[in-house]
Amino acid sequence: MNKLIIFSAPSGSGKSTIVQHLLSLEKLNLAFSISATSRAPRGKEQHGKEYYFLSIDEFKERIASGDFLEWEEVYAGNFYGTLKTEVERLWSLGKAVVFDIDVVGGLRIKEQFPDQSLAIFVKPPSIEELEKRLRNRQTESEDKIKMRLDKASQELAQAEKFDVIIENDDLQKALQEAENVVSNFLKST
Repeated sequence: MNKLIIFSAPSGSGKSTIVQHLLSLEKLNLAFSISATSRAPRGKEQHGKEYYFLSIDEFKERIASGDFLEWEEVYAGNFYGTLKTEVERLWSLGKAVVFDIDVVGGLRIKEQFPDQSLAIFVKPPSIEELEKRLRNRQTESEDKIKMRLDKASQELAQAEKFDVIIENDDLQKALQEAENVVSNFLKST
């Protein structure tokens, strides 16, 4: 059976670090689902590696064509989504597909593939710790940090809808817990 592993969390919770760790474990046979976005690349991000970068018009055309498994306007003018062709491409390689995706998108995928997917919510120890992590990144403006913290409160309220909640208060413990949960899911039929 083709399987999907969904990781969602507020920005700064550590989900990307956990996903990268799992992808590095060859025994799990995972592949990363590259999302599409209408935002501009940041830093050294490359089209087809970190994201598929689309113009807003192109993104809207692809929505109208039904090309997305899920999509959302996460922030005003910033669309994110999962192209159906991306999941099909990774399944054709015999891989289980891993998503690092916002909460709404993660729940939409889980809804479409209830038996094939494992939805994991990565929870920060507290909003205060989340704010500290976001500030330590030194990549975002004060407005963006405030926007992410406001969104985090809404996302934390959705945690119970996920199959598993991993609290990331100790990174090594969170990595091990994620590895165990994913490994057990992949062994199940």
